[in-house]
Amino acid sequence: MTSILAVASYLPPRSVAVADHLAELGIEVDAGLYQQYYGFGRIRRDPPGNLAEQLVAAGRRLDRLATDAPRVRYLVHAPTIQHTAPYPHTPLWQARAELGLHQALPFTLSQHACASALLAIDTCGRLLAADGDPDALALLLTGEKTFTGVAQFIVDSAVLGEGVAAVLIGPGGDRDRVLSYATRTLGEFHEAPELSPRLQEEFQGRYTEVLAEVILAATRQAGLSIADITLVLPHNVNRISWWRVLTRAGLPKSRLFLDNQAELGHCFGADPFLGYQAALASGRLRPGDHYVLTAAGLGATLAATVVRH
Repeated sequence: MTSILAVASYLPPRSVAVADHLAELGIEVDAGLYQQYYGFGRIRRDPPGNLAEQLVAAGRRLDRLATDAPRVRYLVHAPTIQHTAPYPHTPLWQARAELGLHQALPFTLSQHACASALLAIDTCGRLLAADGDPDALALLLTGEKTFTGVAQFIVDSAVLGEGVAAVLIGPGGDRDRVLSYATRTLGEFHEAPELSPRLQEEFQGRYTEVLAEVILAATRQAGLSIADITLVLPHNVNRISWWRVLTRAGLPKSRLFLDNQAELGHCFGADPFLGYQAALASGRLRPGDHYVLTAAGLGATLAATVVRH
């Protein structure tokens, strides 16, 4: 049984108002729409620099990594964007060296975009189970630098910020046990975010239905009913679209945890894990609760993971 053993994060100290950020990008949209209706208020950004610095900062915030580093067999980066740094920089290899994970096998999973981190949890669980070593661990790093304009804004969907989550994964444990993982790829929308008007309209029509289906499928695989789900920890995109997904899945809005959205924006694959940290800190998760980590990646892959806290 795969377990999430610990979660830590790094958030840049600099906070920028969404209205100022959009103006700086030269994007002519109604900032009030994104603030009042879509749920965005501010984002975090570091000055231009190396993604490796953020990955290392998140990893070092895992208190137990200092002692557990020799046990880490796999080091995985799950970014949304395939090219995370200018050639020839390799942020993951730099993070591996600075975190002292010399024995860990490093690799990247990016083909599911913002849902890649959920794929990584499933992949790490399968690798650790196949190894058969109960002491082996995997470390997942997710999040990235917004070093291009394309990575900072998605029309009618999200304003993107910087933030990295570090997730320590093990083949056993009593808390945060992964019960299921469901995913579905709608390949006809692979050109997103550059979809034609016709395909964009079609995607908007199918998004709510399919993501709700994926959440329900993961719930069924876990042997649960949707009423058993205490909290949904999503990627931080347009909150109106999330309300529609929850309604379709049969969940009240109160089960959706979007508390980070107004202050952090959409931090790519790190969102569900940043939400997990915030939910713990606010007392929204109790031992025995079932929660859903969920995300949708442009391209379009939709995924959900059910976990027992």
